[in-house]
Amino acid sequence: MKTLFPPYAHPSPELAPHPDTWVVQERPGPRGSAHQILGRVDLDWGGRSLADVLADVDAWREDGAEGLFLDRAPAGSGGVGPVALTVRLAARRGLHRVVLNPGVPTHPLYRELGVRICTFDGSWSAYQGWDGDGTLPGDGHLVHGVPTEMLTAARRLMGRRGAGFGLATDAGPYVSGAVSGGAAGSGGS
Repeated sequence: MKTLFPPYAHPSPELAPHPDTWVVQERPGPRGSAHQILGRVDLDWGGRSLADVLADVDAWREDGAEGLFLDRAPAGSGGVGPVALTVRLAARRGLHRVVLNPGVPTHPLYRELGVRICTFDGSWSAYQGWDGDGTLPGDGHLVHGVPTEMLTAARRLMGRRGAGFGLATDAGPYVSGAVSGGAAGSGGS
């Protein structure tokens, strides 16, 4: 299973760079990791203007990111068009590795975009009770707030549920003013 470190979790400095390890970076600038970087673009559940989203895509291209993490993505059919346009324009700019993170199962049309999709992004307690309806093997699962003594069990559960990438971590997400303001990223990473 590929490992994807969301903005609120960081790999250990001892973890050697590996092609199956991706780290989401909040904003362009100095790299916080030697691993492959996915630049975070906040889609605000489809509420951000396409011009602002594309400005973020261009900033990540100029920064040399290996791909994009389209965070807080819409999951319903009404958001497919703008997300598809973002994915196509990212590919034209050389950003072919794209992860879509609605955090829930999406409308089936999103599957036609040819990107990886995180269909779970939530707490350990929610993950334990999650039924996985609407997901496919290979989808991403981001599970936060896992008690340290349960991390191995959480990773095993992710494997049994068919996660193709993701992370189980004892860290928890945060919300910053930059996220709510629609910036390319937020502080604290």
